[in-house]
Amino acid sequence: MSVRRPAPLPIDIALQGGGAHGAFTWGVLDRLLADERLCIDGISGTSAGAMNAVVLADGYSRGGGPQGARQALRAFWRAVSSISQFSPLQRTPLDRLFGNWSLDGTPGYQMLQIAGALVSPYQFNPFNLNPLRDLLGKLVDFERVRACTELQVFVSATNVRTGKARIFRHHELDADHVMASACLPQLFQAVEIDGEAYWDGGYMGNPALFPLVDETNADDLVIVQINPIVRDELPRSAAEIMNRLNEITFNASLVREISSILLLKKLIDEEHVSRVRYTDMRMHRISAEAELLKLSVSSKLNVEWGFLEHLYGIGYRTTDDWLAANIDRLGKESTLDLSALYFSEMADRRD
Repeated sequence: MSVRRPAPLPIDIALQGGGAHGAFTWGVLDRLLADERLCIDGISGTSAGAMNAVVLADGYSRGGGPQGARQALRAFWRAVSSISQFSPLQRTPLDRLFGNWSLDGTPGYQMLQIAGALVSPYQFNPFNLNPLRDLLGKLVDFERVRACTELQVFVSATNVRTGKARIFRHHELDADHVMASACLPQLFQAVEIDGEAYWDGGYMGNPALFPLVDETNADDLVIVQINPIVRDELPRSAAEIMNRLNEITFNASLVREISSILLLKKLIDEEHVSRVRYTDMRMHRISAEAELLKLSVSSKLNVEWGFLEHLYGIGYRTTDDWLAANIDRLGKESTLDLSALYFSEMADRRD
């Protein structure tokens, strides 16, 4: 007599942006997709998270399901590394010798920093060349993504004129929407869509959580966090200060959304509001802060295959350990104490 397997538990996934560090997210997704106890209902992604999201959706909807998505993600990151082989953003021989993944000492990175401070991308890249956009258009069939019914995809960008987040949904997505989500204004010209200009979604939604709470059926939301919340050591060098500013800036929108969710939960509980979606939502987080804290902001531009594989391995192992510790709690309770993690300073003051 055969034993019937329980139906996979639907989960939503929220993917932060972080340049090449998005390969950590690739490792997380690969492990989640390999687990038959889970199925993905919705994905919200920003910048590199948005790229992971659309590549996953494309691979999934080709007919290969989770396995097709895993193959598509590996092919995408391999291709990203391949097109950058002759980039001036390469580690120095000394960095390679000591296993340092940073590009801080690379002449190409230093020149990019100076150029970014003195001239705009409209000046140093007047033709708005971006090999990554061409690669995305080549590897991802956006018609297939838009027609995907197995899962929902949400991509966030920042409206330059209004300063507000704009959420693009899977039925409207194309390469421009994804590149808008990944448009760092120091490096690329704003992406224009329907007469509006957009910059990186990380400024206002990194990643956006509300679409997953409001528009999907899953009650378990997994945040894949790349940018560390806490860094105990005081940054002193220019590179360290820039790195910490980058982390704070790209975590600010996530902290703001979580603050709003906590407030809504509190109001719903106190006022006995009939809508229970926010109170029922179970929150989880996958992160490897101890490993990612070691990496400088410049390493987000390092797309050597060895580095991407290194990040992938961290993501895969971290998720494997997280599942071993938490799989029995999924579908039952949150494994993430939002108030303790994101608002510990406020809690300390109350105590």
